[in-house]
Amino acid sequence: MDIEQLMPHVEALVFASERPLTQIEMTEILGQALETVIESERIATCLDAIKEKYDAEYYPFQLKEIGGGYQFLTKKAFHKTVIQLNGDKHIKKLSTAAMETLSIIAYKQPITKSEVEYIRGVSADYSIQKLLEKELIVISGRNEDMVGKPLIYNTSKNFMDYLGINSPSQLPQLKDITDLQIVMPTSSIEAVPEDAKHGLVIVNEQGALKQAS
Repeated sequence: MDIEQLMPHVEALVFASERPLTQIEMTEILGQALETVIESERIATCLDAIKEKYDAEYYPFQLKEIGGGYQFLTKKAFHKTVIQLNGDKHIKKLSTAAMETLSIIAYKQPITKSEVEYIRGVSADYSIQKLLEKELIVISGRNEDMVGKPLIYNTSKNFMDYLGINSPSQLPQLKDITDLQIVMPTSSIEAVPEDAKHGLVIVNEQGALKQAS
């Protein structure tokens, strides 16, 4: 079967699936359905062709590689239109606390609850429970090196699906989304108010005492 004949079968699989399909899954399914050996390279070629096809402006959806697989998703320009169909049924609303907790887990994973709480400075019990319920994070094991062997948390495949990424490494770099200024340490003499410097005795870099002017 040539690429032109195989391509519609690949499209049909992606269209019918409710979740992202991996290239390996497509290869196995099509091999069984068509009763022939399908090389993974041919599936890859079909996926490239399908992606190029639906990237055209006049299509409202496109083929995206997310969560380790492939799925048809509507383009951003049509988000407001599509959301009217289901309202906020599929929107996962998060509180500020939950968003902060999710951000910490996303950028520091794997991470324990106590480590999250150390960074936030407050309890994370409720936020972590809500994130687990919404399937945005998962328990990936225990930290065997810490006292009590606490649970370890990672972001989930659903989290990556929502963001349209394949791995946490594709998250925006913090330096690209923050405007942090580096605060340089202030010397002791510079930290003293001007009207208090008179008569102050300090030690210079050579260790000698000198009178502040």
